[in-house]
Amino acid sequence: MIDLEVYVEKERYNPLLKRREVYCRLSFEGKTPSRSEVRAKIAGLMNAEPERAVVDYIKTEFGKTEARCYVKIYDTIEDLQKIEEEHIIERNKVEEQAAEEQAEEQAEESGEAEEAEAAEE
Repeated sequence: MIDLEVYVEKERYNPLLKRREVYCRLSFEGKTPSRSEVRAKIAGLMNAEPERAVVDYIKTEFGKTEARCYVKIYDTIEDLQKIEEEHIIERNKVEEQAAEEQAEEQAEESGEAEEAEAAEE
């Protein structure tokens, strides 16, 4: 995990959508932090579970080690699933789940390759 500092610029509660809306400024070294890193850090600062947080955007200016981001923290996971669009939820999936899915796909592909080699012999 990279060194990441978060400065909350604005926070407000939206009672209609049952969520907290957090506008932040990020300061980091090296590459731009991933959505999962930002989500975990901000959820920790706001005393919320990372599963209820959604990173809407992370905007970095060229050549700078600062970014602005917008994070929505819902009261419940059910509210998140009702309100957020599918592609936003998909983008905010935990990267570990995506890595597991890739590992499974690679295992299936290697299994097929081994079967093909055995069939050739």
